[in-house]
Amino acid sequence: MSEKPISPLRQRMLDDMNVRRFTPDTQREYIRAVKRLAAFLGRSPDTATAEDLRAFQLHLTATGVQPPTVNATVTVLRFFFKMTLDRPETTRHLVFVYEPRKLPRVLPPEEVLRLLEAAPSPKHKAALSVAYGAGLRAMEVVALKVSDIDSKRMMLRVEQGKSLPPRRRGAARIVLPCCRRNCWNCCATGGASRVLPYGCSPAATASTR
Repeated sequence: MSEKPISPLRQRMLDDMNVRRFTPDTQREYIRAVKRLAAFLGRSPDTATAEDLRAFQLHLTATGVQPPTVNATVTVLRFFFKMTLDRPETTRHLVFVYEPRKLPRVLPPEEVLRLLEAAPSPKHKAALSVAYGAGLRAMEVVALKVSDIDSKRMMLRVEQGKSLPPRRRGAARIVLPCCRRNCWNCCATGGASRVLPYGCSPAATASTR
């Protein structure tokens, strides 16, 4: 069975994303957002007017779409109309909506220690330790390499960090997992020490040394 042919409009958008090195997952999300606009309009998305986009955003809000998804859709449509269609003025009514942010719960040292002790192996304990101590996401921990560790400066190099500002997303950033050298030495054991120095963040690096 042959694949369904790609329309010239979609191919142009794919080309625009490829030249900017968007990841496959990001490209799928962008295409999906434009398809939602087309379904709302009942016609090709490149025929949308500024009022059409305003009505689409009102529709998203009325149907209970959450702020993160609304803002992501606004980002996609601004890209589509500015880069692919060269009609940036069409998106003048699109606005980013306020997205309430909740402060994460900070676990006490005793709970962190219990979490690490529940890890099934030193490898898992090290991964949990570095994720918690350095504030990394799971994908950032998995992507760590030996060359990313600077033991002398007590720093980690994180590629493709998601916590970067949108315009710098995908670049590398430096994080400091431990504020003291004795803390670093403790953390390098994989969080095995039961008594952590004051102010110690149990960010392990044993699995990547």
